[in-house]
Amino acid sequence: MVMGRPRSFDTDKALDDAMEVFWRHGYDGASLAMLTKAMGIKPPSLYAAFGSKEGLLKAALDRYAERRSAHMGYVLAGATARDVAERFLSSIAESHTDPANPPGCLLVQGGLACGAGSENIPFELASRRAQTETELRERFVQAKQEGDLAEDADPAALARFLSTIASGMGVLASSGADRDALREVAGVSLKAFGQSQGV
Repeated sequence: MVMGRPRSFDTDKALDDAMEVFWRHGYDGASLAMLTKAMGIKPPSLYAAFGSKEGLLKAALDRYAERRSAHMGYVLAGATARDVAERFLSSIAESHTDPANPPGCLLVQGGLACGAGSENIPFELASRRAQTETELRERFVQAKQEGDLAEDADPAALARFLSTIASGMGVLASSGADRDALREVAGVSLKAFGQSQGV
């Protein structure tokens, strides 16, 4: 039995490098030359490992999701619905302006201005954002059952509201808004969850 050549590159590091290119330039703006240069590999290695540019994006998104998983655990562990919302929006303000990362959000930036041949990308990114919205909705359902939210509260609408605000904060950050500006947006948004105590 003939064995294939083992990969001669660190997959996790390569995905982190590709993630940054997609984050900064979007899917269409990230050329194959830019991706392979950042990853330190040749095009045949990219195709052998990930199948296609779209396959590479999906693998990078999976890597991104791994990073966010522990963070969402912290967000959802908030004692009240308002605590959850505050943790969520505060972390958005911090992460979207973290100098260690490109500004904004990969799940928003990656799909902006997709053209012909890339029609699936915005839907792929939207499905990833929807996962976070689902987690928030389920937590707010729990909060309502526990009496933390009013009987007429709509958990789905609250989760959608936060998801929309988060996407808007991502666009603001990518346009140059600083952390204080994003915190202001977060503070106003938290009024939907009751008395504000600062972000």
